[in-house]
Amino acid sequence: MTPASSSLYPLDNPALESMGVRITAWSEDRVELALKITPDMLNRSGVVHGGTICSLLDAATGYSGLYSSDPATKRHAVTLSLTTNFLANGVGEMLTAVGVVERRGKSIFFSRGEAWLDGGLLVATAVATMKYLR
Repeated sequence: MTPASSSLYPLDNPALESMGVRITAWSEDRVELALKITPDMLNRSGVVHGGTICSLLDAATGYSGLYSSDPATKRHAVTLSLTTNFLANGVGEMLTAVGVVERRGKSIFFSRGEAWLDGGLLVATAVATMKYLR
């Protein structure tokens, strides 16, 4: 696994780091994450476990609203709701997710995400409601 600390954008999240999640692009209202698939992420059918996909989509929808141009200013949020739709499954090497903020309020933001297998197969989508922590 590639540690997140080697990423241009540190995750600062032990759970995601232990999975090998990396931020590959991050800007205001948008994030891209990557996760190299390992054998322990597969289910009994030999495809990526739904929980792994959900974790990646939860991170993408959350981190999409947490960007700060000032590295000293860190934003934090918790998930209030995450709805995931599984569209396909398959075997591959890399799972990527894109998260985008749809609307933002003072304390809550709404975002959506897509998870892709090897950049070509859309495996799941998600919509989320997140609450900023003060």
